[in-house]
Amino acid sequence: MTDTTAPTHAETPEDIPRLFAAAWMARDAQALAALFVEDADFVNVVGLWWHNRADIQRAHHYGLTTFFKDSQISARGVKVRRVSDTVAIVHTRWRLTGQIDPQGAPLDSRTAVMVFVTEKRSTGWMVLAAHNTDVVPGAETNSVRNATMTPLDYRE
Repeated sequence: MTDTTAPTHAETPEDIPRLFAAAWMARDAQALAALFVEDADFVNVVGLWWHNRADIQRAHHYGLTTFFKDSQISARGVKVRRVSDTVAIVHTRWRLTGQIDPQGAPLDSRTAVMVFVTEKRSTGWMVLAAHNTDVVPGAETNSVRNATMTPLDYRE
């Protein structure tokens, strides 16, 4: 499913999460990747790091046509920090539902915080870099033992 009428460039930094979500919901990896500059970086929730728009598009096309094919995302808050007239940092908290496991069974919803570093270009605001981090309820860090990562909470 492709929505070719959706705008792919943001007029303001605040538009980025909305346009990202619209492209996600349309399963349009091309529109999603068009929000990013050609040499953008994207780090996903497990630390996979894509180094350009083509890789970002390829990775999202894969996810949006497989384990995220019926997923829904929604922004639960957006905060913009203007660094200058042409650079802004955008934080958003996502809620993701509808992901499936490798056998096709539905998984529980997830919350994540995503950071977009954006720059104003002649075509509008574009993403230079993005980093997506899952929120792990009740945890404050992770530990690794025997190649298994486990969330930990040291608070009493």
